[in-house]
Amino acid sequence: MNLQDAQDTIQAAGVFFSRSVDATGKGRAQVMDRNWVVVGQTPAAGVPIGEGEAMLSVVKIGEPGDCS
Repeated sequence: MNLQDAQDTIQAAGVFFSRSVDATGKGRAQVMDRNWVVVGQTPAAGVPIGEGEAMLSVVKIGEPGDCS
């Protein structure tokens, strides 16, 4: 799922602050959320979260690790 869709899903659950990180380790900012694909998350799916607890690991669409 792309980063924007993931953020929308988290917000639909009532949590409005989540974080994302470049999974390549290059430290790039996710400016256009729809251009990034979620490849990992903490905590795991189904675990209840509060504000700021969701961390989404992302890569740009088309990069190694893109599982879309």
